[in-house]
Amino acid sequence: MLLTREQLQERLFALHSASLELVKDVSLETLLERIASTACEQAGARYAALGVLDNEGKLKQFVSVGMSDNEIKKIPHPPVGLGLLGALMNTEVPIRVPVISDHPSSVGFPEHHPLMTSFLGVPIRAGDKQLGQIYLTEKFDGSEFNADDEMIIQMLATYAATAITNARLYEQMKQRDLTLTRRNVDMGLLNGIASALTSSLELDEILNKTLGLIMNYMKVEAGDIFLLEDDKTTLRMVLHRGQAAEAFWTRNMFQIGEGYPGLVAKSRKSMIGMHLANDTNFLRDAVVQAGFQQIACIPLLSGENLIGVMSVATRDTEPFDQRSVQLLTAVGTWAGLAIENARLHANARRLAVLEERDRIGMDLHDGIIQSIYGVGLGLEGAQLTLDEDPQAAKERILHAIDGLNQAIRDIRAYILDLRPRQLGNEGLLNGIKRLIAEYRANTFSEVNFTGSDDLKDLSQAQSLALFHICQEALANVAKHAKAKNVQVAVWSTPERALLEITDDGKGFDIEQIKTSIGHGLANMQTRAHAVGGEVDISSTIKDGTTILVWVPRTIKH
Repeated sequence: MLLTREQLQERLFALHSASLELVKDVSLETLLERIASTACEQAGARYAALGVLDNEGKLKQFVSVGMSDNEIKKIPHPPVGLGLLGALMNTEVPIRVPVISDHPSSVGFPEHHPLMTSFLGVPIRAGDKQLGQIYLTEKFDGSEFNADDEMIIQMLATYAATAITNARLYEQMKQRDLTLTRRNVDMGLLNGIASALTSSLELDEILNKTLGLIMNYMKVEAGDIFLLEDDKTTLRMVLHRGQAAEAFWTRNMFQIGEGYPGLVAKSRKSMIGMHLANDTNFLRDAVVQAGFQQIACIPLLSGENLIGVMSVATRDTEPFDQRSVQLLTAVGTWAGLAIENARLHANARRLAVLEERDRIGMDLHDGIIQSIYGVGLGLEGAQLTLDEDPQAAKERILHAIDGLNQAIRDIRAYILDLRPRQLGNEGLLNGIKRLIAEYRANTFSEVNFTGSDDLKDLSQAQSLALFHICQEALANVAKHAKAKNVQVAVWSTPERALLEITDDGKGFDIEQIKTSIGHGLANMQTRAHAVGGEVDISSTIKDGTTILVWVPRTIKH
């Protein structure tokens, strides 16, 4: 039965009001149910459903109204797009039939499905693309759906297309926002890791900062780091952070291939363990008893070299995010490289200490110790002549006292030379004057100093280089030259700042010293080259030594 003009106008107003509410809804799940309910109301149908297609045109979602949850559960399977549903998915026009079973596309109903007779289906389209379909069955008054119902539902489908498109765009925006947020979190972790790994060469600091950042990122309660021992077969735990430390420390060593750390070390691949209580590969019973449920282990690599294994554990049962584990695997490579660099740096420092000890030992042996040994020989001679020639013995003792005083001055000068000196804020000229004052106090030699104050444009690095070179030169004069007079001069030209140290000591053979150059002279050259300068050393045996160093007035960085 067709509607009167007043009835149709009333339904159109109701449809318009309902449709305005639809386009406000941006949640796809609730939107689909509201569209189906609105269709029921507008067409006077007992049952309604709404199917949504995926990008390949297959039925992705199916929402129904009119059936209870118990009725839906009894049906063996949800619709799969056969029969009239499939026919509607492949057409651009509505399908309206008085008896469903009479339509050639009908395939019947599954077991426990309610009896349905009349049918109205309208495709939901946006442009030339079908988004889904509205299905209506069983009018309340027992009649079939008419042309007015079809027109109303077609109008609803137009509104529904806009609402579904908006909801999908909103879902995409939410997903992109979530992705962007995750990427920002990931970048925050990577930035923090990069800062931790590049701001220090101390192994303990690198390990603590890295593990702390990863535990915070993964939101876990505990973490530890195993490093590979020198035997290349043993992993030893060097750090634990977080809860249940006693439980984790009960097993702090694994062999390659043993337990989670050993398996990760052997495969060089990350591993995730879930339900640790039932995992035969997890060999730390105390950790399970402490309530931990999951563990993620990543290898620490430096190129092809295995450095160790990092693990994080949690009592939570929510599975680890695979994306996070992939990110941690990349971090493991960074951390492995940083750990190896820290170890190399520590080895280099140990080697430098050993080399410096050798140099100090040689200097002491060739200088101060031999002087003290000579004093001892003199005192032995005084003891032998004490009864026979008391005056000669007295002279020997006085000579020994002079020798000891000289040895004391040598030791004091050596200690002062080894003491780290910094230029501070006093300026280059004042710093050099301080060095000269210390030299005079410890050697009782004469030093003549001339200096230009036109050096304020030198950089801190250039001033520090000249300061240390002057320090090294004066130390060499005190230890080796036996000079009575030293000249120190500082001056400048438009292009260079120059420092010259000249002494009247015993000098040395330049050609011979080139084959066995010591730390002092080598350090001078290294410091000058580092700031773009140069050192020239000239010396004549018995006629003293001159060291001339220059640095450019400006350095381009």
